[in-house]
Amino acid sequence: MLVKTLCAAVMGLEATTITIEVNMTRGVQFRLSGLADTAVKESYDRIRAAMSNIGFKPPTADITINLSPADIRKEGSGYDLPLAIGILAAHGKVSDTCLSDYMMIGELGLDGSLKPVSGALPIAILARAEKLKGLIVPKENAREAAVVNHLDVYGMNSLADVVSFFNGADIYEPTVVDTRKEFYEQQYTFDLDFADVKGQESVKRALEVAAAGGHNLIMIGPPGSGKSMMAKRLPSILPPLSLAESLETTQIHSVAGKLPTGTSLISQRPFRSPHHTVSQV
Repeated sequence: MLVKTLCAAVMGLEATTITIEVNMTRGVQFRLSGLADTAVKESYDRIRAAMSNIGFKPPTADITINLSPADIRKEGSGYDLPLAIGILAAHGKVSDTCLSDYMMIGELGLDGSLKPVSGALPIAILARAEKLKGLIVPKENAREAAVVNHLDVYGMNSLADVVSFFNGADIYEPTVVDTRKEFYEQQYTFDLDFADVKGQESVKRALEVAAAGGHNLIMIGPPGSGKSMMAKRLPSILPPLSLAESLETTQIHSVAGKLPTGTSLISQRPFRSPHHTVSQV
Protein backbone atom coordinates (compact mmCIF):
# COMPACT_ATOMS: atom_id res chain seq x y z
CA MET A 1 0.00 0.00 0.00
CA LEU A 2 1.30 3.46 -0.94
CA VAL A 3 0.64 6.43 1.34
CA LYS A 4 1.81 10.06 1.06
CA THR A 5 2.25 12.62 3.84
CA LEU A 6 3.44 16.23 3.73
CA CYS A 7 6.18 18.01 5.65
CA ALA A 8 8.76 20.69 4.82
CA ALA A 9 12.47 21.41 4.61
CA VAL A 10 13.71 24.81 5.81
CA MET A 11 16.42 26.46 3.72
CA GLY A 12 17.47 29.89 4.93
CA LEU A 13 14.27 31.71 5.87
CA GLU A 14 12.11 29.82 3.40
CA ALA A 15 10.49 26.39 3.55
CA THR A 16 9.97 23.90 0.72
CA THR A 17 7.30 21.22 0.61
CA ILE A 18 8.57 17.67 1.06
CA THR A 19 6.35 14.74 0.11
CA ILE A 20 6.96 11.53 2.06
CA GLU A 21 5.99 8.42 0.11
CA VAL A 22 5.62 5.22 2.15
CA ASN A 23 5.20 1.91 0.36
CA MET A 24 4.60 -1.28 2.35
CA THR A 25 4.78 -4.80 0.91
CA ARG A 26 5.66 -8.29 2.10
CA GLY A 27 9.16 -8.61 3.47
CA VAL A 28 11.29 -7.45 6.37
CA GLN A 29 13.58 -4.72 5.00
CA PHE A 30 13.52 -0.96 5.59
CA ARG A 31 14.77 1.45 2.93
CA LEU A 32 14.94 5.24 3.06
CA SER A 33 15.86 7.33 0.02
CA GLY A 34 15.81 11.03 -0.83
CA LEU A 35 19.07 12.63 0.40
CA ALA A 36 18.38 12.26 4.13
CA ASP A 37 20.93 13.13 6.80
CA THR A 38 21.84 10.93 9.78
CA ALA A 39 19.07 12.31 12.03
CA VAL A 40 16.44 11.39 9.44
CA LYS A 41 17.94 7.94 8.82
CA GLU A 42 17.86 7.24 12.56
CA SER A 43 14.18 8.18 12.77
CA TYR A 44 12.92 4.63 12.22
CA ASP A 45 14.39 3.51 15.55
CA ARG A 46 12.55 6.34 17.35
CA ILE A 47 9.36 5.62 15.41
CA ARG A 48 9.35 1.89 16.27
CA ALA A 49 9.87 2.62 19.97
CA ALA A 50 7.18 5.33 19.96
CA MET A 51 4.69 3.01 18.24
CA SER A 52 5.31 0.26 20.79
CA ASN A 53 4.90 2.63 23.73
CA ILE A 54 1.54 4.00 22.55
CA GLY A 55 0.09 0.54 21.96
CA PHE A 56 0.83 -0.19 18.29
CA LYS A 57 2.84 -3.18 17.13
CA PRO A 58 5.50 -2.03 14.63
CA PRO A 59 4.78 -3.54 11.22
CA THR A 60 6.81 -6.56 10.11
CA ALA A 61 6.87 -5.71 6.42
CA ASP A 62 9.09 -4.44 3.65
CA ILE A 63 8.96 -0.64 4.01
CA THR A 64 10.30 1.69 1.34
CA ILE A 65 10.23 5.43 2.03
CA ASN A 66 11.09 8.17 -0.43
CA LEU A 67 11.50 11.85 0.48
CA SER A 68 10.64 13.92 -2.58
CA PRO A 69 12.09 15.99 -4.21
CA ALA A 70 15.25 13.92 -3.91
CA ASP A 71 17.67 16.76 -4.76
CA ILE A 72 16.92 18.71 -1.55
CA ARG A 73 18.84 17.66 1.55
CA LYS A 74 16.58 16.69 4.45
CA GLU A 75 18.04 17.50 7.86
CA GLY A 76 16.91 17.28 11.47
CA SER A 77 14.39 15.30 13.47
CA GLY A 78 11.26 17.17 12.35
CA TYR A 79 10.45 14.39 9.87
CA ASP A 80 9.72 11.87 12.66
CA LEU A 81 6.00 12.67 12.90
CA PRO A 82 5.08 12.59 9.17
CA LEU A 83 7.18 9.43 8.73
CA ALA A 84 5.41 7.73 11.64
CA ILE A 85 1.95 8.71 10.42
CA GLY A 86 2.83 7.52 6.91
CA ILE A 87 3.97 4.13 8.21
CA LEU A 88 0.87 3.74 10.41
CA ALA A 89 -1.40 4.73 7.52
CA ALA A 90 0.28 2.24 5.19
CA HIS A 91 -0.19 -0.37 7.94
CA GLY A 92 -3.90 0.44 8.12
CA LYS A 93 -3.84 1.98 11.61
CA VAL A 94 -4.47 5.57 10.49
CA SER A 95 -7.06 6.80 8.01
CA ASP A 96 -5.42 8.30 4.92
CA THR A 97 -8.49 10.15 3.67
CA CYS A 98 -7.31 13.64 4.70
CA LEU A 99 -3.52 13.23 4.98
CA SER A 100 -3.05 15.40 1.88
CA ASP A 101 -4.84 18.31 3.59
CA TYR A 102 -2.33 18.69 6.43
CA MET A 103 1.37 19.35 6.79
CA MET A 104 3.16 17.86 9.81
CA ILE A 105 6.42 18.42 11.69
CA GLY A 106 7.71 17.13 14.99
CA GLU A 107 10.37 15.06 16.72
CA LEU A 108 9.29 11.86 18.46
CA GLY A 109 10.41 10.80 21.90
CA LEU A 110 10.68 7.08 22.61
CA ASP A 111 7.52 7.33 24.72
CA GLY A 112 5.57 8.75 21.78
CA SER A 113 5.69 12.36 22.97
CA LEU A 114 6.21 15.18 20.50
CA LYS A 115 9.19 17.48 20.99
CA PRO A 116 9.54 21.00 19.52
CA VAL A 117 11.54 21.66 16.38
CA SER A 118 12.98 24.80 14.80
CA GLY A 119 11.47 26.52 11.77
CA ALA A 120 7.76 26.15 12.61
CA LEU A 121 6.91 29.69 11.46
CA PRO A 122 8.30 29.49 7.88
CA ILE A 123 6.68 26.05 7.57
CA ALA A 124 3.33 27.55 8.62
CA ILE A 125 3.76 30.30 6.02
CA LEU A 126 4.41 27.60 3.40
CA ALA A 127 1.36 25.59 4.47
CA ARG A 128 -0.85 28.65 4.02
CA ALA A 129 0.71 29.40 0.62
CA GLU A 130 0.00 25.80 -0.43
CA LYS A 131 -3.65 26.36 0.60
CA LEU A 132 -3.61 23.40 2.98
CA LYS A 133 -6.33 22.96 5.57
CA GLY A 134 -3.94 22.93 8.51
CA LEU A 135 -0.58 22.30 10.13
CA ILE A 136 0.14 19.80 12.92
CA VAL A 137 3.04 20.68 15.22
CA PRO A 138 4.26 19.85 18.75
CA LYS A 139 2.39 21.75 21.46
CA GLU A 140 5.42 23.95 22.18
CA ASN A 141 5.48 25.19 18.56
CA ALA A 142 1.75 25.89 18.29
CA ARG A 143 1.71 29.57 19.30
CA GLU A 144 4.71 30.30 17.10
CA ALA A 145 3.01 28.82 14.02
CA ALA A 146 -0.44 30.22 14.86
CA VAL A 147 0.60 33.81 14.10
CA VAL A 148 -0.02 32.87 10.45
CA ASN A 149 -3.60 33.83 9.63
CA HIS A 150 -6.06 31.69 7.66
CA LEU A 151 -4.40 28.42 8.69
CA ASP A 152 -5.57 25.97 11.35
CA VAL A 153 -2.60 25.07 13.57
CA TYR A 154 -3.00 22.08 15.87
CA GLY A 155 -0.57 21.67 18.76
CA MET A 156 -0.29 18.02 19.77
CA ASN A 157 1.32 16.41 22.80
CA SER A 158 1.97 12.95 21.38
CA LEU A 159 1.86 10.63 18.39
CA ALA A 160 -1.28 9.08 19.89
CA ASP A 161 -3.03 12.48 19.67
CA VAL A 162 -2.18 12.79 15.97
CA VAL A 163 -3.42 9.25 15.28
CA SER A 164 -6.72 10.08 17.02
CA PHE A 165 -6.98 13.32 15.04
CA PHE A 166 -6.68 11.61 11.66
CA ASN A 167 -9.01 8.82 12.77
CA GLY A 168 -11.78 11.37 13.27
CA ALA A 169 -11.63 12.45 16.93
CA ASP A 170 -13.33 15.84 17.40
CA ILE A 171 -11.63 16.81 20.66
CA TYR A 172 -8.85 18.90 19.12
CA GLU A 173 -9.17 22.64 18.52
CA PRO A 174 -6.77 24.82 16.51
CA THR A 175 -4.54 27.22 18.41
CA VAL A 176 -5.67 30.84 18.07
CA VAL A 177 -3.32 33.81 18.49
CA ASP A 178 -4.40 37.44 18.15
CA THR A 179 -1.30 38.62 16.30
CA ARG A 180 -1.96 42.35 16.55
CA LYS A 181 -2.86 42.16 20.24
CA GLU A 182 0.32 40.21 21.02
CA PHE A 183 2.37 42.65 18.96
CA TYR A 184 1.12 45.85 20.58
CA GLU A 185 0.97 44.49 24.15
CA GLN A 186 4.62 43.43 24.19
CA GLN A 187 6.11 46.20 22.08
CA TYR A 188 6.80 48.66 24.90
CA THR A 189 7.54 46.22 27.73
CA PHE A 190 11.16 46.50 28.89
CA ASP A 191 12.86 45.18 32.00
CA LEU A 192 15.34 48.10 31.94
CA ASP A 193 14.39 51.65 30.96
CA PHE A 194 16.69 54.30 29.50
CA ALA A 195 14.81 56.90 31.55
CA ASP A 196 16.40 55.42 34.68
CA VAL A 197 19.82 56.82 33.70
CA LYS A 198 20.72 59.94 35.70
CA GLY A 199 23.41 62.30 34.44
CA GLN A 200 25.84 61.19 31.71
CA GLU A 201 24.21 63.68 29.31
CA SER A 202 26.87 63.50 26.59
CA VAL A 203 26.85 59.70 26.55
CA LYS A 204 23.05 59.63 26.54
CA ARG A 205 23.06 61.97 23.55
CA ALA A 206 25.46 59.69 21.68
CA LEU A 207 23.28 56.67 22.47
CA GLU A 208 20.16 58.49 21.27
CA VAL A 209 21.82 59.40 17.96
CA ALA A 210 23.03 55.83 17.46
CA ALA A 211 19.59 54.41 18.24
CA ALA A 212 17.76 56.82 15.95
CA GLY A 213 20.15 56.42 13.03
CA GLY A 214 20.97 52.73 13.36
CA HIS A 215 24.68 53.37 13.93
CA ASN A 216 27.27 51.24 15.67
CA LEU A 217 28.67 52.61 18.91
CA ILE A 218 31.66 51.82 21.10
CA MET A 219 31.87 53.03 24.70
CA ILE A 220 35.28 53.30 26.35
CA GLY A 221 35.81 54.11 30.00
CA PRO A 222 37.00 52.80 33.38
CA PRO A 223 35.10 50.00 35.16
CA GLY A 224 32.04 51.23 37.03
CA SER A 225 31.50 54.32 34.89
CA GLY A 226 28.12 53.07 33.61
CA LYS A 227 28.93 51.62 30.18
CA SER A 228 27.17 48.29 30.65
CA MET A 229 24.30 49.87 32.57
CA MET A 230 23.51 52.26 29.71
CA ALA A 231 24.06 49.66 26.99
CA LYS A 232 21.51 47.35 28.62
CA ARG A 233 18.94 50.16 28.57
CA LEU A 234 19.50 51.19 24.96
CA PRO A 235 16.83 48.80 23.53
CA SER A 236 14.11 50.82 25.28
CA ILE A 237 14.75 53.81 22.97
CA LEU A 238 15.21 51.90 19.70
CA PRO A 239 12.58 52.69 17.02
CA PRO A 240 9.63 50.28 17.35
CA LEU A 241 9.31 47.36 14.95
CA SER A 242 6.59 47.38 12.33
CA LEU A 243 4.38 44.28 12.22
CA ALA A 244 6.11 43.11 9.02
CA GLU A 245 9.54 43.54 10.65
CA SER A 246 8.30 41.69 13.72
CA LEU A 247 7.19 38.71 11.61
CA GLU A 248 10.54 38.64 9.80
CA THR A 249 12.45 38.84 13.10
CA THR A 250 10.34 36.03 14.57
CA GLN A 251 10.99 33.97 11.45
CA ILE A 252 14.77 34.36 11.86
CA HIS A 253 14.60 33.33 15.52
CA SER A 254 12.36 30.39 14.59
CA VAL A 255 14.78 29.04 11.98
CA ALA A 256 17.73 29.50 14.35
CA GLY A 257 15.88 27.71 17.15
CA LYS A 258 16.25 30.78 19.38
CA LEU A 259 12.58 31.63 19.85
CA PRO A 260 11.75 31.58 23.60
CA THR A 261 9.33 28.83 24.64
CA GLY A 262 5.72 30.00 24.49
CA THR A 263 6.57 33.12 22.47
CA SER A 264 4.41 33.68 19.41
CA LEU A 265 5.83 36.97 18.16
CA ILE A 266 8.98 39.00 18.83
CA SER A 267 7.82 42.60 19.02
CA GLN A 268 11.00 44.28 20.29
CA ARG A 269 13.84 45.24 17.99
CA PRO A 270 16.83 42.86 18.22
CA PHE A 271 19.84 44.29 20.03
CA ARG A 272 23.36 42.93 20.43
CA SER A 273 25.88 44.24 22.95
CA PRO A 274 29.14 42.28 22.56
CA HIS A 275 31.75 42.65 25.29
CA HIS A 276 35.22 43.85 24.30
CA THR A 277 36.65 40.46 25.26
CA VAL A 278 35.05 38.84 22.17
CA SER A 279 38.01 40.16 20.19
CA GLN A 280 41.74 39.88 20.83
CA VAL A 281 42.34 43.31 19.34
